Amino acid sequence: MAANFILKNIFFFIIIVLFQSLILNNIELSGFLNPYPYLIFILLLPFETPNWLLLFIAFFLGFSIDFFSDTFGLHASATVFIAYLRPYVLFFLSPRDNYEAGTLPRVDHYGFIWTLKYSFIMVFFHHIFYFYIEVLTFVNFLETFLRIILSVIFSTFIILLTQFFLYMEIKN
Repeated sequence: MAANFILKNIFFFIIIVLFQSLILNNIELSGFLNPYPYLIFILLLPFETPNWLLLFIAFFLGFSIDFFSDTFGLHASATVFIAYLRPYVLFFLSPRDNYEAGTLPRVDHYGFIWTLKYSFIMVFFHHIFYFYIEVLTFVNFLETFLRIILSVIFSTFIILLTQFFLYMEIKN
C-alpha cells in the first residue's frame, strides 16, 4: 500500500511539473493572469506528513519548476513558505473533532467549501510571496495585487477542477 502510494505520488509529481513547465508557464494574459496550479501537489499531501518532509518536498517541487522556468529560486522559496504555513492553515480550518485518520485534504473527503477555503488560502499566500518577491518593489502595489488576485482565482479554479476530475476518476 505505501509503495503504491509513493509510486503514484512520484508519477503525479512528474506530471504536475511537466504540465506547469511546458504548458501553463506559457500562459500569460496581459501580464495579469499567471496560473500556478502545481501547488496542488503540496495541498494534497497527507495530513500526517512530517514537517521536515513537507518542507523538503516543497523545496524540490519549487526547485523543479524553477529549473524549467529560469526563475532562480522564486518558486522554491514560495513553495517552502506555503509548506511552512500549511500546518497552521490546516489547524485554522480543522473540523471541531479534528481530521479523520487516513483521510487526505481533498474535495471527496472534506467537501467543496472546505477545499475551496483551503486551496484559496494556500494559493493566496503563495502568490503574495511569489509576486512581491518577483517584482521586489511596492511601487506598483495595486497592479501587482491585481495580478495576485486574478492568478489566485484562476489557479484555485484549476486546482478544484483537477480534484474534481481526479475524484471522478477514482469513483468510476
